[in-house]
Parts: sequence; structure tokens; C-alpha cells
Amino acid sequence: MIALRPATERGHADHGWLNTYHSFSFADYYDPRHMGFRALRVINEDWVQPGRGFGTHGHQDMEIITYVLEGALSHKDSMGNASAIRPGEVQRMSAGTGVRHSEYNPSPAEPVHLLQIWIQPNQQGLEPSYEQKTFSYQEKLGKLRLVASEDGRDGSVRIHQDASLYASILTKDASVLHQLEPDRHAYVHVASGSVLLNGKPLRAGDGAALTSEKIELLGTNDDEPAEVLLFDLT
Repeated sequence: MIALRPATERGHADHGWLNTYHSFSFADYYDPRHMGFRALRVINEDWVQPGRGFGTHGHQDMEIITYVLEGALSHKDSMGNASAIRPGEVQRMSAGTGVRHSEYNPSPAEPVHLLQIWIQPNQQGLEPSYEQKTFSYQEKLGKLRLVASEDGRDGSVRIHQDASLYASILTKDASVLHQLEPDRHAYVHVASGSVLLNGKPLRAGDGAALTSEKIELLGTNDDEPAEVLLFDLT
């Protein structure tokens, strides 16, 4: 079974400095039909204007993944981490018992385009932690590259949940396959470009939830490769 989540039906807010779309209920956007999917709680697509950002704020008991599509995002947190996140890099912050951080677009001219992803951890009260790794374009081209997992296998960042996050870049007519194990579920989010998901067309910003399916993703865009995230969840 496939349940589509069209980009045009997402929650939306334009704050001037921040233009944001919510795949699931978040902040002032509330839809009881879209509160998350399994342990996946948030996918926010954000455009942050030059020289602007999120001031210091707190999180608790959440696995937070930042995936930058264009530009760069500066990060500072109460654990002492300070970094820039760029396309190809995946940042994981386990908020646990509590962490404070800020995120800022340091560019004087260009917006930063990113995905903010929240996954509910499998236990509360963890010690806060942080991790950031690079996954090259070639690693994702025509493949499903594991970028986050419970055990950190294959060089992925480690999250505290039985979930695996894959990233793929698909040129036209390139395809990848993923077989869900029994009683597992998947959520697909198209970050850019367009694909066919088991024959159904999806464009940038679209999502889809699947249960116990063989998943085929096929690139369909002549001009722009598709970038896709696939979450394998209990």
C-alpha cells in the first residue's frame, strides 16, 4: 500500500527570513491526519535567508538530522560543537536530556536550503551527543547510500532508533530497489527532481508512506538528477 503526501498539501509558513514547508504537523501547523509516520516525526523543508537563522533554542529526547541541499548552515550547540553543514554532509544531534543550539546562514548573498528531520528515539533521557559525516555525490549516484542507522554501520551516523535512512541521486532512467522486511515500513521524500515510485510520479517535496512493499525508484528528469531520501522504519 502507498499513501501519497503531495508537496502542495504540506503545511507552510513564510516568516520573511524563513520559508518553510512541513510534511507533518509542526509549530502552528496542525493536522491530526499527519502527525508523523512511525518513529519519523518531522520533515521540514527550509529556506533561510542570508545572514539570518534560528537563535539559540532547546530540544529534548529527539534525534535531529540536518541535510543541506544548497548553501551552508552554521551550527553551534551547548555541547561545544561548532561546524558548517554543506551539501553531502549529514549532521545528527541526539538531544537526550537536553541540548541548546543555534543555526545560522553565514552567506551574505545566498539562501540556504535544507531538510530538518526529527526521529523519536527508542529511549528517553540519553546523554546528548553529536555527529557529522560526509557522503559524496558518487556514493549516492544510482545507489541507496545508508547515511543514518541504529548501529552506525557502513559509516553512517548513529541514531537511537531502529530506523535506517538512505539517500540516493538518480539521473533519468537510473533506478534503485529496496525490499522491506516483513512488518517494516518506509517513507520516501523527494528532495529535488522527479521520480517514479513503484510507477507513481513524485516531484520535489512529495512524500509517500509504504508498508511491506518492494520499492523501486526511477529517475525521470532530463535536466536535474533527483535526490531522494528513504526511511526504513519499524
